[in-house]
Amino acid sequence: MANNNTFKALVVHEASDGKFNKSIQTRNVSDLPDNDLLIEVHYSSLNFKDAMSASGNKRITKNYPHTPGIDAAGVVVSDKSGTFEAGQEVVVFGYDLGMDTDGGLSQMISIPADWALPCPSSLTLKEAMIYGTGGLTAALSVQKLEKMGAKPSDGPVAVTGATGGVGSISIAILKQLGYEVIAFSGKPEQSEHLKELGASEVRHRDTINDIGNKPIGRELWANAIDTIGGDYLANLLKQTKSGGAVTSCGLAGGAEFSMSVMPFITRAVSLLGIDSVYIPLADKKAIWERVATDMKLPNLEQYCEEITLEQTPEYLDRFIDSKTVGRYVVNVRG
Repeated sequence: MANNNTFKALVVHEASDGKFNKSIQTRNVSDLPDNDLLIEVHYSSLNFKDAMSASGNKRITKNYPHTPGIDAAGVVVSDKSGTFEAGQEVVVFGYDLGMDTDGGLSQMISIPADWALPCPSSLTLKEAMIYGTGGLTAALSVQKLEKMGAKPSDGPVAVTGATGGVGSISIAILKQLGYEVIAFSGKPEQSEHLKELGASEVRHRDTINDIGNKPIGRELWANAIDTIGGDYLANLLKQTKSGGAVTSCGLAGGAEFSMSVMPFITRAVSLLGIDSVYIPLADKKAIWERVATDMKLPNLEQYCEEITLEQTPEYLDRFIDSKTVGRYVVNVRG
């Protein structure tokens, strides 16, 4: 930071021609909202929601100029609520951060104290951001399948959007917990990478839809984690084994789908929603304890690419153009 009062941040402006322009700007701490907790951000990460906010999606962010970034990890500067001590390492995921509250693609943020959690002692700030919201969503998806009774001996777990942040971390966590994984991706050139992450088999995502309009298909996987939505979600459900479950956490393939109730009433298949934004803080703390213990992945660096704050405009455009692989960690002070 230039001094104690100014800092750098990615700022998105809405131009008079309706376009949205991204630039790195110097801001003043007094520009931030008057919340209890002031944090010096060290690391953030990039997510598809950040790219939508940066491109002017009013369903995500209503008011501009705005700083995206739904993840942040850093050090407490001050806390008027008394919840945290100055110098304490904290992580922030979800709630309104990066949506209509200026987010983590900034060297400073001001947020309500109940949005933050202490960073687990077994994770560095950078490691926490390698997981980020994508990793948190992956962990929640695996945990919800487990709560429904899933176990490795049931058979393979299908993962869609396998090269994305949620998909790639899901594969790695499932592999670590002993599951066989079938990865589905629209990027066949990434097959070897996905196998290195832990997938036993890689298929093109469109093969999920080979079932066509049939109300139900062959039982091909025990459970599934879907990050795409649309017809992919519907056809995953049609081909899930009896008693299995499919988690849903994304909509890149469409926010709507149509299917019969046959998988639900003849095979007792379950559709499970995943919310990583507004879940209670206690539940968020609990899943982070698992991320820091039995779900902690070795060699975390292999799951991410580290970039600088100055590189974020280019990389956010890559999300919109479907040219991303894995997780992107932003060293906002680098």
